[in-house]
Amino acid sequence: MDPNYRRGLFYALGAFVLWGVAPAYFKLIQQVPAAEIIVHRVIWSAVLIALVLLLSRRFVGWRHYRDNPRLLATLALSSSLITANWLIFVFAVNSGHLLDASLGYYINPIINVLLAVLFLGERLRLLQLAAVLLACLGVAYQVYELGRLPWVSLALALTFGFYGLLRKRVLLDALNGLGVETALMVPLALAYLVYLWSSGTAQFGHVSLRLDLLLMAAGVVTTIPLALFAAGAQRLPYTTIGFLQYISPSLAIVLAVGFYGEHFGQARAITFGLIWLGLLLFSWDAWRAQKAPAV
Repeated sequence: MDPNYRRGLFYALGAFVLWGVAPAYFKLIQQVPAAEIIVHRVIWSAVLIALVLLLSRRFVGWRHYRDNPRLLATLALSSSLITANWLIFVFAVNSGHLLDASLGYYINPIINVLLAVLFLGERLRLLQLAAVLLACLGVAYQVYELGRLPWVSLALALTFGFYGLLRKRVLLDALNGLGVETALMVPLALAYLVYLWSSGTAQFGHVSLRLDLLLMAAGVVTTIPLALFAAGAQRLPYTTIGFLQYISPSLAIVLAVGFYGEHFGQARAITFGLIWLGLLLFSWDAWRAQKAPAV
């Protein structure tokens, strides 16, 4: 196996496992409104990334971004997409809709595959196409059972799908790219935090030291998996990234049903079963392709 591919696989797997168990963290701070949680995710992530870049001396100077306005514009767009994704996800988890969030991240790999074909010129082998069709069938069944479009799920899938596509096309290392994304959102985050403090509705600094520390930990919870994801996305085909992502919602389902008491009925079982069948088919095809001798 190509060493670069192996590293990418390690990074991507790490990111998706961490994202899969992240709802447990957000449940600990569910008393905090979603918007305030996002403020702390942005601020403390920016602080953590700045420290890492400073200590490792890997910071790309601002002149680089000034001389590459297209790069800065792309990162501004990706920053907006990931912030929106965070807000929707935290709202879903803390309002008892973790299974809806999981469905969103099951839909997301389908979006990733379509984006890879449309924008990156990647081509699907026959078994990969069959896997995608199975996943689409599972999602279509869920939509049929609900009788409406699952807006939360679709919003999560689309925002993260386009975020990953943009990050794959950015010629910048994962940490510096994430540093710019968070830095661009810091002014808005600080302004909103000042508003919360002035209106007396801020949770940070007014409830308990434990809650304050948990909110500050949002930097670690946010930064590590995002950095791993960006590093993996730069090394792996985007179709592979798409299907590895099924790890996260699968772990989230275990949390939702096993620990938080959300209902997992027959309709969800059929939907997720079809998607998992597609995942197994895709994974087997990918393994077979990696084992095939080079010609």
